[in-house]
Formats: sequence, C-alpha cells, structure tokens
Amino acid sequence: MSGPNASAARLRALHAPGQLLVLLNAWDAASARLAEAAGGAAVATSSAAMAWAHGAADGERLPFDRLLAATRDILAAVRVPVSVDLERGYAASAAGVADAVCRLAEAGVAGVNLEDGAEPPEALAAKLLAARGALGRAGLDLFLNARTDVFLRRALSGDAALDEVVRRGRWYLDAGCDGFFVPGLSAAEALARVVAEVPAPLNVWASPALPSLEQLRSLGVRRVSVGPRLALTALSAARQDAEQVLLGRWAPPSHGAPLTYAEVNAWFA
Repeated sequence: MSGPNASAARLRALHAPGQLLVLLNAWDAASARLAEAAGGAAVATSSAAMAWAHGAADGERLPFDRLLAATRDILAAVRVPVSVDLERGYAASAAGVADAVCRLAEAGVAGVNLEDGAEPPEALAAKLLAARGALGRAGLDLFLNARTDVFLRRALSGDAALDEVVRRGRWYLDAGCDGFFVPGLSAAEALARVVAEVPAPLNVWASPALPSLEQLRSLGVRRVSVGPRLALTALSAARQDAEQVLLGRWAPPSHGAPLTYAEVNAWFA
C-alpha cells in the first residue's frame, strides 16, 4: 500500500493483539527524529509541548494552520507513522472537526487523538462519526484514538468512574474509533476490566503507578503514551544548564550520555 493511507495501516498494525506500542510524544522535527532514533516504532505529538514550542498555552490555543505546518515538519523528519493530538478537534462543530481530521490525513498523518474533555460524551461521538464518514467519502484512512478524561477530571470516582469509562468506550467504538485512551487508568484490575468490556485497543498514560510493560502486555493493553514528559524533561535539563551558565559554570551538567552537535546534525544531513 502507498499514499496517505499507508501510514495509517502501519499504525493500525502496531495495535494488533499481542502488540504493545510505547508511543513517544514529540513537538517538533528534532524531538520526533530523536524519538525515532531512540527506537520508537511510531511518533505522536503532544498538544501541550507543541503549543509551548510555538509560544502558546495548551488547550487549542495554537492556531490549526500552525499545528498543521509543524506536523508537516515532523512528517518530513521521520519515516515511522505519526499520530497527532487534536485535542477536542480544533472546531466548534462535528463537521469542522471532520475537516481538520481530513486535512491531517491528506498531509500523511497516520492517526489522531480526539478527546471528550469537559464535553458530554455525545459530542465526541458525533465528532468521531463525522470524521469517519468524511474520511470514507474522501478515500482516506486514519487511526482514530478516542480519549476520555473521566479520570483526569475527577467528576466521578471508584466504581462509578470505571462504569462511566466503559460506557463511553463502547459509545465511542460504535461511533467509529479505532482505539480508546484512558489517561489516569493504572490499576491492574481496572485495566483488565476495560480491556474485557471495550473491544478496542486500550491506550494508557505512562505514570509511576502504571504496571510494568510485561504486566501491561499480559493484561491486553496495546499502547502507552508519555504526553508532555519528554518536553518537560528537556526543558528541565535546559533550565538547569541555563542557571549554571549564568553563574559562569562552563561545564555542562550531567544528564547521562550527552548528544553531540555532530550526532544531531547528522539526523538532518
């Protein structure tokens, strides 16, 4: 397969039963190339990190055209599939979200994340339906990853929260999603229930509370995302180095084996 749908097929294959995709989240061409060089089988964007890199706060404050341009830079820098965090869709209507999704697919993106946030689940379901329909009419394909923020928003807790996650997961699957992302879900028993009751590849967020990769694979989890973690790590290291330089301490702080100018430059040579 070739053309804009080839990358979607490659990304979908990375979610096959028995697979566990650890997805590194980038924000520009260099960070995406780093993720690929580190061994990432695919790359995703972090909405927060991409917004920060362009002088905006997270939460769809980065104009869509700038997001698309930055995404094109990432696509040109790597050969692995690229998924884009589209947050709530960068549009007020389901049709507008579908248009944004199609523009990304035409650019060569392999997948997108769409989240419910504070909106009712029927809003995300409508967006997924519209996006899947528009992609089909255009002869395009994308891995649509539906994210629910039930745990992040903490509007519910305990069994009620998990019941709501399952309800939304089934709803989004019926609306056309390919994967189901539940940031904040980490307990083994809860992971096992969602895997059993929502027949879509389960995506979780990396955190210290998360089980090991071996346990996640045995539970049936298919994808782990790191969100803005790499960007925060990079900015934290840069801040430390900046503080040292301003004090006249010329030796760089130790962060393990440092990247060199030649090594990074060779990524784009």
